[in-house]
Amino acid sequence: QVQVVESGGGLVQAGGSLRLSCAASGRTFSTYDMGWFRQAPGKEREFVAAISWSGVSTYYAESVKGRFTISRGNAKNAVYLQMNSLKPEDTAVYYCAAGSSRGSVLTHEYEYKYWGQGTQVTVSS
Repeated sequence: QVQVVESGGGLVQAGGSLRLSCAASGRTFSTYDMGWFRQAPGKEREFVAAISWSGVSTYYAESVKGRFTISRGNAKNAVYLQMNSLKPEDTAVYYCAAGSSRGSVLTHEYEYKYWGQGTQVTVSS
């Protein structure tokens, strides 16, 4: 069992930065791939970024590549999403998720078993 709790959301102006954190419980945290997803009002939830259990491999959605960075600290049972050059279209509820590693970085919702409650990110123009 893994429980995840997101934090760090808020209101920021376009061009600004935010760092989201995801705290995970469970002794097996270091064996899980971790991902960030987001859901904007009226839209389906979409993949943002993911990182392998070892931290070696990462994968990003095209819309955030070059602006967002995912990282993890297994000693702290934490995953982070550094978001720079934020745009109004980045406004959404951001979710952290954990999934059992399958060899390649997990990028689909159905591959993730444990989800947090989400944290709101609002980017004003």
